Amino acid sequence: MNATYTQAKYVEWLSPEEIHKNTNDWLSELQFVQEEQQFFKNLIKDYTLQLTASKYFDESKAIVTKLDAMCDETTNLIKLVQTHSNKLEIVVDKVDQLKEEENYKDEHRQLILKVHDFLKKNKALKSHLFNVVKRVIKEQNQKKLIG
Repeated sequence: MNATYTQAKYVEWLSPEEIHKNTNDWLSELQFVQEEQQFFKNLIKDYTLQLTASKYFDESKAIVTKLDAMCDETTNLIKLVQTHSNKLEIVVDKVDQLKEEENYKDEHRQLILKVHDFLKKNKALKSHLFNVVKRVIKEQNQKKLIG
């Protein structure tokens, strides 16, 4: 039996108010992610010595590389969502611009997927970073108890 795969498509069309709310929610969440990323950079700085120890070096280096890439992606995504939000006028201006409105709808569908995928990747990175730092702290505390 062969499995058939279909790509999910966002069928329901949202009202301009819902689109506006979505884009504002995305912007808020992405700006929060930016703040979190700054926290992560500070956390990494605070534990640099422990994270660069041979045991954690490769894993830490990979996390820092991913974090830098995610920071760039966050900035780009914020700009994309802001631009998209500014284009909402195309839908609400009561002028029939069928091609432009269809393009806007397509852009919104793509953004739904992009933001969702980004947040999923960000969550995985956070989890990985916290697990590494947790192991470092636990190891550090064990050394204090022994020594």
